[in-house]
Amino acid sequence: MNTDVIEIRGDLSGSGAALETAERFIGYNNIKGRDAVHIRLLTEEALSLINGVMDDFKARLCIESEKTDGGLLCRIMLTADRGVDERQESRIKSVSTSGRNESARGVLGKLRELVRRSTQRSGYADANTDSWIGMGMHSNEISYVSEYYDGYWSLDSYRRQIESASEKSEEWDELERSIIANLADDVKVYFRSGSTEIVIEKLLK
Repeated sequence: MNTDVIEIRGDLSGSGAALETAERFIGYNNIKGRDAVHIRLLTEEALSLINGVMDDFKARLCIESEKTDGGLLCRIMLTADRGVDERQESRIKSVSTSGRNESARGVLGKLRELVRRSTQRSGYADANTDSWIGMGMHSNEISYVSEYYDGYWSLDSYRRQIESASEKSEEWDELERSIIANLADDVKVYFRSGSTEIVIEKLLK
């Protein structure tokens, strides 16, 4: 099942329609109990990803389901076009005197920052300045995306990198406290020449 596409803006106008779409998705797929709560929470997290990214920011949201051998795979998808102007670019850069981007705190903050960078004209070329982005980047071929893409970032890959570290870090604490990291099986951020797509995956068994 694929839901209607809902336009969401950075001030969260359209979020009511998006949450109603999630409820219809839950009803159509006969999702009950804890699974239904998880889909609602992940939809709310998806909306939080675009809240305050930049002035006049907008994205398109839809939800789809796919029956697999392992269960019902649900995807909450956000698509944002690239191409903000230079005035907006200068306004949304918020690097502190310590050289760290204060907006990239927590898992949700990191995902929001990735969306912000990838929708700028310069793309995500400055991503290498933050090690957490490199920890989740992929360039290998994947089955889900059939059209051209420049690469993608995966929360699952980032999580495995953090878990394999010899010592627990601030990033580990962020993962343990994060709603989206605890409920989603993966979050993938796909980079294409003209857009960025965020896909939140949840497998209901």
